[in-house]
Amino acid sequence: MEMAVTEDRVLVTGAAGVIGTAVLDRLAADGVPATALVLDEPPPIRADRVVVGDAGDPDVVADALGGVTAVIHLAAIANPLNDPDHVVFGRNTRATFAVLDGAGRAGVRRAAIASSYSVCGLPFARVPTRMPYLPVDVRMPLQITDPYALSKQVDEATAAMVHRRYGIEVVALRLPFVGSAEKLAGLAGWYATEPGQGASDVWSYLDVRDAARALVAALRPAGPGNHVLYLAAPETLSARPTEWLLDRFHPDVPRPSFPGRAVPIDLSPARDLLGFEAVFPFPIS
Repeated sequence: MEMAVTEDRVLVTGAAGVIGTAVLDRLAADGVPATALVLDEPPPIRADRVVVGDAGDPDVVADALGGVTAVIHLAAIANPLNDPDHVVFGRNTRATFAVLDGAGRAGVRRAAIASSYSVCGLPFARVPTRMPYLPVDVRMPLQITDPYALSKQVDEATAAMVHRRYGIEVVALRLPFVGSAEKLAGLAGWYATEPGQGASDVWSYLDVRDAARALVAALRPAGPGNHVLYLAAPETLSARPTEWLLDRFHPDVPRPSFPGRAVPIDLSPARDLLGFEAVFPFPIS
């Protein structure tokens, strides 16, 4: 069971994005006031205060932090394939530093940030990369060869820095592919015809509503400190049994057995720290 969030006001950066709008919906359902920081003037969103500006600008961030007691930081380039490498790395890391450092200076005590499963290095690898073992967990060595994964590693290091400097509690969630039911249906269809396309992500996913639930829950973790967690739905987005998939696409990788369609990611830390389990599984026929 997730812990109740009773903040005076939560700042959500990247609030007009897919995950950001779902987070605003979740906060509104919980009766928590929200400030939305967006890059451009958005369509109507569920926030009673909207600040338009760049999350990498400390002055914009300072304005957005007025009256805020917690932060959910999502502002980033989500698809690293459409921009030059230096832009992907620079914009993502600059925004995370500005938001978390600004929050620490403003006396904010809690933050949740969107890291990514991609930080492991496999999804956008520029050279051949092999899983060292399974299940995926936070102890797994990172094998980074691309700017997006590197930006997420730096984001997590920034979270650790502000925790040490300001005492702010930060939870970084390593999110898998996150989408609506429609987007997940498209990806599931692709995996059905070309199962190898999901190998680097171990066929993991999360419904956007579950991602929002986890980010809100991350504002009240069960223990203090700076935490990094992997999240995913408990079963893969492939109809194939997990053992079949691993035998074919991750052969010889040390692993235990995975029953049925169990996702090969260690989800126990998210259960222990956040009380989080996905409740919106995508129906695989």
